[in-house]
Amino acid sequence: MVSQQQSYEPRAAPEPPELELRDYEPIHPQSRWREVARKLWAPIAALGFLFWKFKALALVVFKFKVFTTSASMLVSIAAYSWIFGWKFAVGFVLLLLVHEMGHVLELRRQGVPASAPLFIPFLGAVVGMKQMPKDAWNEAKVALAGPILGSIGAAAVWIAGEALDSELLIALAFVGFFLNLFNLLPIVPLDGGRAVAAIHPAFWAVGLVALVALTIVAPNPILIIILVLGGLELWRRWKERKDPGAAEYYRVKPWQRVATGITYVGLAALLALAMSGTYVERDF
Repeated sequence: MVSQQQSYEPRAAPEPPELELRDYEPIHPQSRWREVARKLWAPIAALGFLFWKFKALALVVFKFKVFTTSASMLVSIAAYSWIFGWKFAVGFVLLLLVHEMGHVLELRRQGVPASAPLFIPFLGAVVGMKQMPKDAWNEAKVALAGPILGSIGAAAVWIAGEALDSELLIALAFVGFFLNLFNLLPIVPLDGGRAVAAIHPAFWAVGLVALVALTIVAPNPILIIILVLGGLELWRRWKERKDPGAAEYYRVKPWQRVATGITYVGLAALLALAMSGTYVERDF
């Protein structure tokens, strides 16, 4: 058998097709921080203007007993961190601080000596007064100043959450709105109880009944503590109702009752709407 040997010549590789050059410009990715800054510059500028306008805020901050307040804040942050994580805990305590600052600023404006806020884990924070305001109208202004400034702080967190697309910040805003709304329950020692005294002390009984019902439906140690304190304070004020000094204290002009009522109801309605807007449904 004869085999034939064939010879193969290598073929040349095909030339790549010529690319048609066009006038393209390279795409530069936009910085995330620039986008955020563009969204936040307006609220930051507004807050800066308010801070410049109300310079008394800075003076009050520096007059605080810094170490006592800071220590109680750190203890509260540590306590809340066990449950919610440190980021949420820091934001939560700062919102409490803003709320308490509202009380302090109004007390200082009225010339009433006030202590620095003292933070109590799982109970919030308190501001001590060395004397009571001169009447129920002034006490109502002190009481409502906390939820008003606290609501502004929660709204600022909401704006930042929307700009940064952060569910954490939006959830913090929701909690801030909820706490300020809860504080408007018309029972002492909550802010709402001190505010409605300028409308009519009879609202304390309404708040007590509502809190009893809430405690039965959703038992909670904090609700029980508020219920006990509120019941004792209501009983004390009821016994002193015929005292001439108490009668003078709760003597409020009609326009003051109307102003307190409009502020109280309007703030509660706005907080309820804000809670609806910041509610984040969790997926389980």
